[in-house]
Amino acid sequence: MVVTDFNQKNDNLDQVFFQTNSMPMKKFIILLSGLLLVTTLKAQVLKLNILSPIFKTANLSYEHAISKNGSIQIGFFYTGYKADVTIFNGFGITPEYRFYLSETEAPEGVYAAPFVRYQSFTVENTDTSGTGKFSAIGGGLILGKQWIFKEKIALDAFLGPAYYSGKVEADSGDESDFDVGFFDGFGLRFGVCFGVKF
Repeated sequence: MVVTDFNQKNDNLDQVFFQTNSMPMKKFIILLSGLLLVTTLKAQVLKLNILSPIFKTANLSYEHAISKNGSIQIGFFYTGYKADVTIFNGFGITPEYRFYLSETEAPEGVYAAPFVRYQSFTVENTDTSGTGKFSAIGGGLILGKQWIFKEKIALDAFLGPAYYSGKVEADSGDESDFDVGFFDGFGLRFGVCFGVKF
């Protein structure tokens, strides 16, 4: 009797959720179709910053057009950069919104992009062997231009001021042992990226 009731309950759940004429299933199909349609209709670009390896960094970004003159981009980098006697190992995340100013539709043309960035590193002083952690948050504004060749190949160049505010937490040694100036205070964000539009 218990088994029979359990099977009947499962059958009822199947009817509610898996029959195409049921309300929950219709809502799910409509929502999924809408998400797929938005992703399909709007252009997307996956890019690598080719200047980053100079600083022992890998930098990948994903851009998604959300309107004719706007897009959102999320960037991620991982670095093993060394500044003087300080070695940084860690990552950064950079979300930004791009306002396209050209007559061409996003993601192509001249743009202005405010951004924020969060960075988190372990740091090491090669002279004193001191170690610690450094994190910073900040933002800025870049101006750039993105070209799309043959509707597939993307070339993106940008430049702009940035400001970051961070804090060192020393595990060994002293906080003053670490030169974090490259990732702290006023700076310049720049890059040249190659990528693929799809």
